[in-house]
Amino acid sequence: MPLLSCRMVFMSLEYLVLLSGYGLLSLITFCFYGVDKSAARRGRQRVRESTLHVLSLIGGWPGAFLGQKVFRHKTKKLRFMVVFWATMIANIFMLGVFSLFGFFSCSYFV
Repeated sequence: MPLLSCRMVFMSLEYLVLLSGYGLLSLITFCFYGVDKSAARRGRQRVRESTLHVLSLIGGWPGAFLGQKVFRHKTKKLRFMVVFWATMIANIFMLGVFSLFGFFSCSYFV
């Protein structure tokens, strides 16, 4: 029974940390889209597209998706959108692989 309770505590803690990480990265990425849109309007130095893609790849894609919709930014650049969707799919795939092979399990913490 202690193993079950350990597993339950660490599983919920792991997913809480994971969701918090996605939330924080999404907020940061959303802000980067807002800053880039503002810079584009004012003719100032822009955020590099590669930076936006890396943020999406490491877990900020929900914020990137929302930033594209809210700021109406980068939605008409086909090449950018193709890379964005590829980073989103790659992130979700890797999350699935980590889950499938037990990366999010109590055994890593005990």
